Amino acid sequence: MSIIATDQITETEPIAINVWVKERMVYTELTDFRIIAFPADRFKILKNATDEQLQQVELRLNGYALRWEELDEDITIKGILEGRFQLPG
Repeated sequence: MSIIATDQITETEPIAINVWVKERMVYTELTDFRIIAFPADRFKILKNATDEQLQQVELRLNGYALRWEELDEDITIKGILEGRFQLPG
């Protein structure tokens, strides 16, 4: 008689629980306790946004994306973590 034990390991990608903008830097707090930040100028649409427009960021898709409604811009948390920016730093 043999016994086979299997453990299910599920990796979940971190999602955002908070987002804010300060001095044209977008900060995101993740479920794994990290706070990540990136310059708004790394994205074409955000680069041309006013400071007031940048402040209007919201969490969407249960924390998997950032959304700027007025700018019609969406950025995924996964894309940020993978460093997929549109413009050089």
